[in-house]
Amino acid sequence: MAIKFTELEENILALAGGTLSESLTPYADIAEKAGTDEKTVIELLTRLKDEKIIRRFGATLRHQKAGYGANAMVAWCVKEDQDPMKIGEYMAKRPEISHCYLRTTYPEWKYNLYTMIHGKGPDDCKNVVKELESETGITDNCILRSLKELKKTSMKYFEFK
Repeated sequence: MAIKFTELEENILALAGGTLSESLTPYADIAEKAGTDEKTVIELLTRLKDEKIIRRFGATLRHQKAGYGANAMVAWCVKEDQDPMKIGEYMAKRPEISHCYLRTTYPEWKYNLYTMIHGKGPDDCKNVVKELESETGITDNCILRSLKELKKTSMKYFEFK
């Protein structure tokens, strides 16, 4: 069942889906541009999150601009008896890891857990991998280094009117 949003709600979501202001009151800034009050903005976003219409609402760190120029997607082979969910939750707690996913394996690709590791230099990423190998006992992995960032944008569901 499709949700019908009012024009005000669409405008709030369009503004919230873009780059937030760097002020101390980003929700009030959205409200001012949308022609409403801060409480309405917060209530809409909270309701949509509570109803699981949106999964999360948060800031995106532009890691390269923040000085973290080295990135590696690491594919790990975690056996079922090692509890991939538990291992993933453990790895996801690392501050250097921004993403952690479980995926389906295939006969030609055995890796089922993926972590995105960020570091200031390539050795930082390698060191995190070595530490995780030591801590978890999982040494079967494939390190895929980022060569160039091609796109980093959020989905746009509404245009501000």
